[in-house]
Amino acid sequence: MSMSSVSDYLENTLEECGGLGRFQWLLIASIIGGKISITWTTLMMSFGGAIPDWSCQWGNDTTIFQNITIESKTCHPPQNYSDLACVRKVYDDSMHTVVNQWNLVCDRDWITQTFTTIQMGGLLVGGLIAGQVADIIGRKPAYFISMFFLLLFNLVAAFSSNWQMFAAFRFLIGLASGFYLSVFFVFVAEFMPRKYRSMIMAIPAWPIWAAAFGGVSYLIHDWKYLHIATAAVTAPFLFSWWFIPESFRWLVANDQIEKAEEVIRKIARINNAPVPDTSKLKMVVENSISHNNKKYTYLDILCNPDFLKKTILLAVSWISFGYGYYAIAFGVQQLSGSLYLNMFLLSIVEIPSQVITYFLNNCMGRKWTTFMFLVLATVSGTVVGVVQMVDIPEKDGLINGFAMATKLFLAAGWCALMLLTTESFPTVVRNMGYGIQNSVTRVGSMVAPQIVYLSQHIDGLMYFLVGALMFLSAICLLGIPETRNKTLSDTIEDKNHKQYQEHKQEEKSKDFFLSER
Repeated sequence: MSMSSVSDYLENTLEECGGLGRFQWLLIASIIGGKISITWTTLMMSFGGAIPDWSCQWGNDTTIFQNITIESKTCHPPQNYSDLACVRKVYDDSMHTVVNQWNLVCDRDWITQTFTTIQMGGLLVGGLIAGQVADIIGRKPAYFISMFFLLLFNLVAAFSSNWQMFAAFRFLIGLASGFYLSVFFVFVAEFMPRKYRSMIMAIPAWPIWAAAFGGVSYLIHDWKYLHIATAAVTAPFLFSWWFIPESFRWLVANDQIEKAEEVIRKIARINNAPVPDTSKLKMVVENSISHNNKKYTYLDILCNPDFLKKTILLAVSWISFGYGYYAIAFGVQQLSGSLYLNMFLLSIVEIPSQVITYFLNNCMGRKWTTFMFLVLATVSGTVVGVVQMVDIPEKDGLINGFAMATKLFLAAGWCALMLLTTESFPTVVRNMGYGIQNSVTRVGSMVAPQIVYLSQHIDGLMYFLVGALMFLSAICLLGIPETRNKTLSDTIEDKNHKQYQEHKQEEKSKDFFLSER
């Protein structure tokens, strides 16, 4: 069998193992199912940071005046009672969040949004570390390390004795989340045949689990028990360690051929397919990879002009999606109607968007699908900003409707962008390339809670910024090559070889054209 590269060989071997078979579905059920943990963890503060109805009891050092009434959620004393102070704050007991746990209103209201910013800071750091770790020690250990610490930190955070301790655990939870988000998609994608890779993001695990989180929040309505529930649903997925193997692509790229052959045999066995003949694998690898035992680092991405260009242009979109998605998610309280219903609706609208994205990724390509949704999010986000600034009939309904449409476009575009990013880097640096983007997106996510806070006083700010960033991202995306129907590259050498062959073919075409003239 003649193969031009190890990437083509592995792609064909995967097809011989059954393509999209029982093994792939079990893998998806284990890893995508385990996404419930990261979904609930990331969205925890959409309920945990919600502000219950509250009011002050006014008085002085000796007396509380029960007969003084004033509008709820007000930190200033009534007129003609400037000598009084808010002696005690009384909270609605229909929900128990960190706000009434540690009295985070009035001069302490900044703390609630800061929890989320700290968590996103942890995601940034975790993403950078995970990208390097997963490319050095493997996808499997990096993935399960993240799951274990998500369980541990969520459980311990539920017993925080003060807001400072809770803030520290939000950072640690963010660190584990950054690990998970930088690894899980690459891990699954490397086991999927080329034509089915886009299907991974079409499985609406995140919106389903997010909608479930809204329902569980309604039933439990206590931030402590939500943390414990998140730890509980994480535990069963840790047992998939004994089923899920290491990525055979990573094993081959790291010259662990015998282990890769074992994984290939396992895939074929579970898929009830004939075991492929891997006797030529070692020879193909030796002809395609220069075995210098090099351990790649982020410098190999930043010092490569092609990778650097892609990294910078993709980063603009990742930062924008990070800001837009989480600004809408954490700004759910600013929508009219029930908090729980809006949490549910903002999540459920993502389901059809992800299914549609699967077909668009295969028909239009990853790049143009992302571009289309960026343009749509630009328009709908700007509309929300305009409506927030004007006084028109049915204003609240229009804001809610276009806000949900914007969330739908953002979710769909981000799914396509994840696939485009994964396919833009070879296996030896794929997790680092993806990890960089998963980290820089947290810059947008860290800014989002602060803009949500400011938008309570500046109409339209949050959504005008969404529109502007989506427009900028669409322009930057034009510089990224399409990856549809392309074989996953496994090594930098392999990628350079392909580019060289394409260049030589172009030169031959030019020479032929000139000779004809």
